[in-house]
Amino acid sequence: MEKVSPKPLIGIVGVCASGKTTLNAGLTALGFNCRHIAQEHSYVPTMWRRITNPDILIYLEVSYENTIARKSLNWTRDEYAQQLFRLRDAIENAHICINTDDLTPQQLIDRVVKELQTYLHD
Repeated sequence: MEKVSPKPLIGIVGVCASGKTTLNAGLTALGFNCRHIAQEHSYVPTMWRRITNPDILIYLEVSYENTIARKSLNWTRDEYAQQLFRLRDAIENAHICINTDDLTPQQLIDRVVKELQTYLHD
């Protein structure tokens, strides 16, 4: 009998309001095995790896201005920069990096599904 390999675990990181929750929900609805990793809140640079250690890591980039517009966040540029600093290891190790500034939720999901085809083997 042929051994069936499990679905790869996909981790999603990014600053607040980058689209992590939206992407996680969209990919999960399509049958992908995803985890939203709150690395932006951890002072441990490799926390994403320690708590999830995904097979594929996706980093969602978004501008400071769009974080405020999307979620009415009451934070400063310095706080935004701090989250970027906390994400530095994840950013350097991400398989897929996508800027979400000009994407609708469906465009983001579609783009990631297309990008994932590079890493998934049927």
